[in-house]
Parts: sequence; structure tokens; C-alpha cells
Amino acid sequence: MLGAVLFLLYRVLNGGESTSPSSIVVSESRVEALAENFAKTWMRPPTALELKGLVDDYVAEEVYYREAIAMGLDRDDTVIRRRLRQKMEFVTDDVAGAVPPTEAQLQQYLDAHKDKFVRPALASFEQVFLSRERRGDAVLKDAERLLAELRAKAPEAAAQDLGDATLLPARLEDATTQDIGNTFGTEFAAALADAPLGQWSGPVQSGYGLHLVRVNAREAGSAPSLDAVRPLVQREWEAEQRKQAKDALLAQLLSKYEVRVEGPLGEALRKSEQAQPAGAKP
Repeated sequence: MLGAVLFLLYRVLNGGESTSPSSIVVSESRVEALAENFAKTWMRPPTALELKGLVDDYVAEEVYYREAIAMGLDRDDTVIRRRLRQKMEFVTDDVAGAVPPTEAQLQQYLDAHKDKFVRPALASFEQVFLSRERRGDAVLKDAERLLAELRAKAPEAAAQDLGDATLLPARLEDATTQDIGNTFGTEFAAALADAPLGQWSGPVQSGYGLHLVRVNAREAGSAPSLDAVRPLVQREWEAEQRKQAKDALLAQLLSKYEVRVEGPLGEALRKSEQAQPAGAKP
């Protein structure tokens, strides 16, 4: 893979054409590419005069590019440095993504990263709110009285007219623990996980006040099959392959250089390296 990356880098940076520094050869494939790009933009092939103009513009660009490089205008330019780095990384990405993963590789990745793809637990519930600010010290007693009243009602009886007014939702359907925590707070979400199913319970505390809750449905979290999350697993696998290819290429290229950091930071880094056990990475 590293050999392929370096070969492609050479081809990209040299335009795929072998020319001497003082000559500019516009190959037949280059002319065809210019004509194809024109046709994609204007939905028709270029005329002979337009094609000559495209070639002239390409030659002018090549001349300016070579002269700018010869004058060193590419040096110490942050934008150019970043763009060149991006081009190197893009080539590496293309090589890393050239070979699609096998079923075994995707399954192995899923097994090794189950936490990334696990289906979260879901809960559907309704709640009745009691405000501490409005009820004061009587809030707990009022909650116990209202809980008894709710339990005495038929299971399907509506409860939205009970309790105190609030902007909090009266019910949530198929909500994850994260969704519940974002709305009612983590303390409420944790208590709801232990609430009985199909009956009113509480009071449950939150940062807003007290709540009487009824959990109507609960679905435990589960690890999905590969078929259920194949596109997501493949995307994550490909991202990891690109990162590994970039890391490997950078390590290979770094081996050609001696890196020296000067000043106080360099001295601190050298001391840190010397203090590490033999064979350990800095």
C-alpha cells in the first residue's frame, strides 16, 4: 500500500507527464481531459477555436506554476502548505478506499466496536409535574395524594389536566436515556430506568421539581446484526483504514528526516525522551 501511495503521489505531483524543465508537452490525454471538462460544463463539445483557447490557458497556467516554484513563491505560504498536505492525504485516502472490505472484515470490525453500534434502550412514558416553587413544603404530601388518585383511575385515564403547568413535555415516545436526560436531567433519567412498567409511580425528582411517572413501554438496548447496520459499519471501517494508511505513510516519510525542535520546548522534549524506558514511544 505504501508503495502504491508513493507511486501515485509521484504521478499526481508530476501530472503524469515526463517533461524537461524547459519544455511543456500537452499530451493527447491532457487535451482530451480539457475537452471533457468543457463538455461537462457547457453540455457540448468545444469548437476547434475553444479547444485551442483551453490549451493556451493550460500552457499559461503551467508556465506561471513553474516560474512561481522557481522563484520560491510556494515557500512559507500557509495556504499552499495546507493545500499540498491535503493533496497528499487525498491520494492516501484514494488508495486506502480502493479495495472494498470483505464480509469477514466488516463482521470483525463490528465485533471489536460493539459500543459504537449498539441500539440504545428506549422508553415511552408520561409524567405529571408538581412545582416546588408553587407548593413549597407541601409538594411531597401533594405528590403522594395525587399518586394515590392516579392509581385509583383506570389505566387509560388521561392525566394531562393534573399537576402544575410546565413547559416540559407531558409524554415522550421511544426516547433514549440521552433524550430523557437532555429534557428532564440525568437524575430523572436514572430513576426512570427503575420505574415499574404500566403503573404510576414516584415521586421522581428533577431539577425542576417532582414528577409522577408511568412507563408505558420499555425496550432494552441490543447489539445489532451486521445486516442491520452494514452501511454504518462500512463507513467506520473505511475511515479507520484511511487513518491507518495516513499514519503508515507519515511514519514512512518521517523516517527520511531528522526532526529537531529548538528552544525550551525542544529541550523539554529531549529530556522527556531520555527519561522514557528503552523502546517506548515519545
